[in-house]
Amino acid sequence: MSGERLALYEMFDDRFRTGRCMYGDDRLEVLYTGCRWAEGPIYLPAWRQLIWSDIPNDRLLRWDEETGAVSVFRRSAGHVNGNTLDGQGRLVSCEQGNRRVTRTEHDGTVTVLAERWRGKRLNSPNDATVKSDGSIWFSDPDFGITSDYEGYHAQSEIGAGNVYRIDPATGEVRLVADCFDAPNGLVFSADERRLFVSDTRAGRIRVFDVRDDGTLSDGRIFAEARGAARFDNLRFDDAGRLWAAAMDDGVHCYDPDGTLIGRLNIPERVANITWGGAKRNRLFITARTGLYSVVMGVTGTHPTGPGRRPWAATVAAS
Repeated sequence: MSGERLALYEMFDDRFRTGRCMYGDDRLEVLYTGCRWAEGPIYLPAWRQLIWSDIPNDRLLRWDEETGAVSVFRRSAGHVNGNTLDGQGRLVSCEQGNRRVTRTEHDGTVTVLAERWRGKRLNSPNDATVKSDGSIWFSDPDFGITSDYEGYHAQSEIGAGNVYRIDPATGEVRLVADCFDAPNGLVFSADERRLFVSDTRAGRIRVFDVRDDGTLSDGRIFAEARGAARFDNLRFDDAGRLWAAAMDDGVHCYDPDGTLIGRLNIPERVANITWGGAKRNRLFITARTGLYSVVMGVTGTHPTGPGRRPWAATVAAS
């Protein structure tokens, strides 16, 4: 059955079937169309809403799970790309246009978390993930400064695309990895002992060991792109499988040993994915002009910290 094509699922290894990755909806649900380039979806469990970015239109959009209504969450948003939540449920955003990482406080005010490294302006922060100790890790390729389409054309002051860590106590921005052509999506393993980072232009996903002092070691290749695939953001399910937005090749699913076991076929170029819904088994997909979702037979992890405790807390409070 290798390579079997279904309306939505495509299997490359029997583990895609036995792991129940092919169970659930047999079609995509279209939640919204009309974006220029949709990115950065993040589910807010306390509000049963999803926020995502429409980068060229410089806005954040909001979809309500109860009503299906879509509204503008923020306009003139700094050409936000990736979004995530911190341990207190606050929105952390990578503003490509403003070349900074920000946090939206509970009262709606915006706090700047990072905009420079060693006195030089960041390129265009792309994606972020939050460790359970409160540190924020983000990628900084040049996508937002290569033209005026998703930001503002400019020269890089740093001269490279890197991954950085923001210290939760001091706010210090520290370089943790600098071996990329274009670092993009990043996510911690459930035990936070490994950090996975997609390198879009290189067509690969790299993995690093995370030391107790917040530094990385032993960078190595976890997966190589096939054909038209180029990796964007990454998410884990609770069985340790890595799901990757693979642009022109749909959504890829990797076994923990690095084997590509299957994919989801998406009608548009896939930018980002995230888990949501009350059971965390609804996969939300941003793909060029649209927002899609599929309720699946697998369960995703929360983007903040191990064990998904912040998710459980916010659901209980809602």
